[in-house]
Amino acid sequence: MIAVLTACQPAKAPAGDTAGESALQDSSPVRFTEHLIMDGYAYPYGIWAADLDKDGDLDLTSADYTPANDLYWFENDGSGTFTRRFIQKDDPERLERHMVSDVNQDTHPDIVIVKNLYGHLLWFQNPGKHDTRELWKRHVITTRLAGAYSVAVSDLDGDGDPDVAASSWRMGNQFAWFENPGILCNGPPTQLCYEEGREWPKHMIDANVAETRCIRVADVDGDGDEDLMGTAAADGLVLWYENSGDPLSRPWKRHLIDGEVSRPAHGNPVDMDADGDPDLVLALGMGAGSDGEDRSGVVWYENDGTPGDGPWPRHTILESLPGAFEAVAGDLDGDGDPDVAATAWGPAGQVVWLQNPGNPRSQWPAYSLKTSWPRANMIILADLDGDEDLDVAAVAEIGSNEFRWWQNQGAGAAE
Repeated sequence: MIAVLTACQPAKAPAGDTAGESALQDSSPVRFTEHLIMDGYAYPYGIWAADLDKDGDLDLTSADYTPANDLYWFENDGSGTFTRRFIQKDDPERLERHMVSDVNQDTHPDIVIVKNLYGHLLWFQNPGKHDTRELWKRHVITTRLAGAYSVAVSDLDGDGDPDVAASSWRMGNQFAWFENPGILCNGPPTQLCYEEGREWPKHMIDANVAETRCIRVADVDGDGDEDLMGTAAADGLVLWYENSGDPLSRPWKRHLIDGEVSRPAHGNPVDMDADGDPDLVLALGMGAGSDGEDRSGVVWYENDGTPGDGPWPRHTILESLPGAFEAVAGDLDGDGDPDVAATAWGPAGQVVWLQNPGNPRSQWPAYSLKTSWPRANMIILADLDGDEDLDVAAVAEIGSNEFRWWQNQGAGAAE
């Protein structure tokens, strides 16, 4: 069990906003109850959800950097009550965004994480037996990605094991991928072993792209291999990179999704219009507006089946969300189509959810989950209480330093 990160026939058109402005409404058609997971962080950024102990429910992970320098996992009792455990203690400087994947294919989910600033990618090996006092074994993927910022994990070269793609923020200004060097060893039939001290081979995807942030995996062109989607905030670029099918010998082809937006931040692939191919939901504006002009919001980009012929049509979900940081998609109201939840960064941070109106090109009703929550950043959707609907979890850093989740209790007046 892994977290969900989650029209009419389109005509090709230049990227441009459609639909009208969605103001936040007071009364939500879905009732959410807020719960605190942990407060008192030094600086939280980076969360995920997965069944780490293989007991059938979704646990949570969370990074906490300087001066705490810790990586936690929160054991779920099945109903959404969490007990904190440690994956790593005292790993100095900026453990941040991460993703869960079975890196060594021993059937236990591991964690791939950035060590921002130092420029490292690490993975922590799930011990399997879950002695709550035992820290997970630490492995280095690379020390050669200055400003390591975000990761995505998938089999990029088609050899059957998970590789890692990463962005590198403004210190590295690049996208790169790292080839899993594991070899079969004794254990489960697919288990991989690693040479101690050997870093993973690094392969460049794109260099000299200003302030790379989001990196996500999807088969954008439907050819059966894994492509990549990414943002370059300082360049105002939303991009996808076409996997050649043999990325070890042939380069990734860069395609434009949008090149005319301010500060594209974080988003996720989702089939928004139910046509069978991945679209992209994205938050725009984190760090923008210093000149007083609001250029923030939440949008989705339409993959019309010819994704190489960009830019993609851009559709507005929420016209204004100052400091918009990350957007994720999933069915929150149980009607079968993907809704969106998003965070806003800055001193007046907040969390909102946006209801898919059925035709995602039309106006989306927008509802607040939390206001006055400074520097809300990463957000995920996952069924945390085992009732088969999606809940919302998010963290907020300086000014809040909290990890919270919002329990989806179905249709009814908001509490």
